[in-house]
Amino acid sequence: MKQRSSKGLVLVLLGIVLLIVIAPLVLRPGAAFGGSDDAGSEMVAEVTGEAYEPWFTPVLETALGGELPGEIESLLFCVQTGIGVGVIAFALGRWVERKKWMDRMKGDGEAP
Repeated sequence: MKQRSSKGLVLVLLGIVLLIVIAPLVLRPGAAFGGSDDAGSEMVAEVTGEAYEPWFTPVLETALGGELPGEIESLLFCVQTGIGVGVIAFALGRWVERKKWMDRMKGDGEAP
């Protein structure tokens, strides 16, 4: 049986990714992409008839005496993302290596 060309598959998948990224920009050029916080606040106001008021203020905003600059918020978000990716990559790496080790032990005839 002949194996399909991986180059063609990569090109098709790349085309699909580009379509997913570009289609919303072309189909709705003036659309505002708001966050979930804004949508949640609007929904609460719609259901209760009152404006949403947060229950507490963020710790860093309280300590610094005001809102964090956008660059700092982005930095903290990126650091949080990096830590999460690191933990997931470490766990997956350990899982793969453990599976390899277990297979190797079974192949030697020894009990794990």
